[in-house]
Amino acid sequence: MKITCLGGGPASLYFSLLMKKANPAHDITVIERGPRDATWGFGVVFSDDTLKGFMDADAPTYKRIVEQFAYWDVIDTSINGIHIRSGGHGFCGMSRLKLLNTFHDRCEQLGVNLRFGVDITNLDQLEIENQDLVIAGDGITSMIRERYKDQFGTTLDWRGNRFCWLATTLPLDSFVFIFRKNESGWWWVHAYRYEEGMATWIVECSEETWKRSGMDKASEEETRKYLEVVFKDDLKGHGLITNRSLWRAFPVVRNEHLFHKNMVLLGDSGRSAHFSIGSGTKLAMEDAITLADCFARGGNNVAAALEDYQRIRKPEADRLQRTAVTSLSWFEHIDRYARQDPEQFTFNMMVRSKRVTYENLRLRDAEYIRAMDHWFAAHTKKVTGYADIDVEKPVAPMFQPFRIGKLRVENRVELSAMCQYCAEEGLTTDWHLIHYGARGLGGAGIVNTEMLCISPEARISPGCAGIWSAEQTEKWRRIVEFIHGNSHAKVCVQIGHAGRKGATCIPWQGGMDQPLKQGAWPIVSPSAIPYLPHSQVPREMTEKDLDQITKDFVRAAKNAASAGFDMLELHMAHGYLLSTFISPYTNRRTDKYGGSVENRMRFPLRVLKEVRAAWPAERPISARISATDWLPGGISEADVLVVAQLLKENGTDIINVSTGQVAKEEAPMYGRMYQVPFADQVRNDVGIPTIVAGNITSADQVNTLVAAGRCDIVALARPIMNEPHFVLNAAARYGVKGQYWPPQYQSGKFAAEMKAAKEVEEELELRQDAKPPNPREALGIAIARGEVLAD
Repeated sequence: MKITCLGGGPASLYFSLLMKKANPAHDITVIERGPRDATWGFGVVFSDDTLKGFMDADAPTYKRIVEQFAYWDVIDTSINGIHIRSGGHGFCGMSRLKLLNTFHDRCEQLGVNLRFGVDITNLDQLEIENQDLVIAGDGITSMIRERYKDQFGTTLDWRGNRFCWLATTLPLDSFVFIFRKNESGWWWVHAYRYEEGMATWIVECSEETWKRSGMDKASEEETRKYLEVVFKDDLKGHGLITNRSLWRAFPVVRNEHLFHKNMVLLGDSGRSAHFSIGSGTKLAMEDAITLADCFARGGNNVAAALEDYQRIRKPEADRLQRTAVTSLSWFEHIDRYARQDPEQFTFNMMVRSKRVTYENLRLRDAEYIRAMDHWFAAHTKKVTGYADIDVEKPVAPMFQPFRIGKLRVENRVELSAMCQYCAEEGLTTDWHLIHYGARGLGGAGIVNTEMLCISPEARISPGCAGIWSAEQTEKWRRIVEFIHGNSHAKVCVQIGHAGRKGATCIPWQGGMDQPLKQGAWPIVSPSAIPYLPHSQVPREMTEKDLDQITKDFVRAAKNAASAGFDMLELHMAHGYLLSTFISPYTNRRTDKYGGSVENRMRFPLRVLKEVRAAWPAERPISARISATDWLPGGISEADVLVVAQLLKENGTDIINVSTGQVAKEEAPMYGRMYQVPFADQVRNDVGIPTIVAGNITSADQVNTLVAAGRCDIVALARPIMNEPHFVLNAAARYGVKGQYWPPQYQSGKFAAEMKAAKEVEEELELRQDAKPPNPREALGIAIARGEVLAD
């Protein structure tokens, strides 16, 4: 094949050498506008796992890389003069220019035509139609991609932070994060050694700090001098070195299609990955490996190979890019997290991308996690005032108690509210006793009920439970007393009104959200907008309706108090009545209950105040909110913070932060722990405890989120639905002796602990076996086996 690669970066060069190695008959040309001995920036970073893939792809280049890199397995973090170290990370850095030169030499050895100093200003110069394949390896500002951006489906998201890529002669033996604050704001460094006597020194800051400091108008030399002052204590007499070290914003490049006709995007032209996870060069080289493999399978059939590449590479690369975006988003909120103690700040940063977790860090550096457990225990003791917290032999964060108002919760796990749809005329049945009772016995710190409806007209479906009558209250009293009598769980009642989502079928008897064909009751909403096109149209509420529904909420709260519930949660989320007042998408009123967020909160706050007055003062109140509607015209980020602040000021002790379900037209972005960023923002920007649910599936994730200060309580639905003793089994795994087990289950406790110990041992062995070897050790083994020729 005749192949032309535009851009002489890692993607083009690595693909070229792999293709030429596979078939020397290929005619491959790489066109680079710069000289052979120059490049932008200084160093690149690879993980052990990444390097293993490179050895399999081309052993000679792997050998050259390993011989030249600087290796470390420690990350040092410094903030406010406090230094924290963690180990076991396994990374290497090397000069970007030396990496490119390694590829240059290998390409020339194989017969690739390298053309330097050739500036392509018009794509006609490439004679694309005369090539079998054209590689767009020309980076973030790709000329090919820009010409065909509609065909590629290109989007660019320019982020707010600014960064500047410098270097220093400061000796480093680890990857270093440094955070410094001056009169202009926070500055931070991502630094690592890439060769003997040289280290990359990337400085990042917010746009506001950049402008306040005058760096938006600074020259390269002025930037260098200013940053040498900011990091004077850290540089220890060493200076900073520039190389086109201008301030830049980072663009998140996305493309729906990775190829068009015979042109294919590789590396940064296809998608960008933020330097905070060091994956830009990794992604470029893995792109090259995947595309070369596609041709190896399909021969010279370009169309088939590119289709194969799109199918295989895009999902994996998109996943890695999402990880990078999650990481860069964390650094966009340094002001939020810098208020945390250095220990929590560092842990929070380490787990920012969601790929690294509490358990993962414990495997890498058990001593670091032991220190974190000690800090978290002492922190919890200070925050709660509970004198019985053991700070000498601390339990895992998941099992530290928490205070909600005046209520003590024994651990950080809540059974999330899940509608059961099997009540009879609003009355609970044996199902409810078994369902909630089993989760109480299973060790959850809080058992949250499904939404209990405040009146017959407030129900979602005929199967919804209620708490509007004395008979219903007595039924709930039995459940609450059973849980209190046989566990240490606290029981939270969630009360609400379905609003425009009412009078629908039991899901397995007609479909979720589908309107009842018979037996429907009139429904109300702030505005007369149906949930589905064929749903019943709700009646717009009058002042009389507002008065009556407020009274219904108060009656329900009094009944719940009488039933013995420990905590009450107002359901203001998911498109139910109070939620539809809060969202501008569903509240189109022009009176005092519509318009601004303060007006839209008027009725929900009225309900909150009345319920707070009726609910016992010593028992806490939660409010569940939807922090995004997942659609244009929905609630804004700024409005959510106002909502949370108003709830805090009017008697709410904790906020259960959820998302969506307000409108059927929503387009949610699901993923692991996908609602955590919203709970994190409310917790740390407004200063109120939060509960969060949403694709959280393991005790490891619970420990990670709580220890990082992203939330205070984790609500689990399906994991506890499928494993009622989820918390007890987690206690056995983490060796938590203080977790309450019912006397009837004491023999099971011993068995669970033995089983957990064996599983932990086996899991540790598997993880250790799967851990990539030290690259130098791997190279030595490969040479000994004859897989790589020694010099």
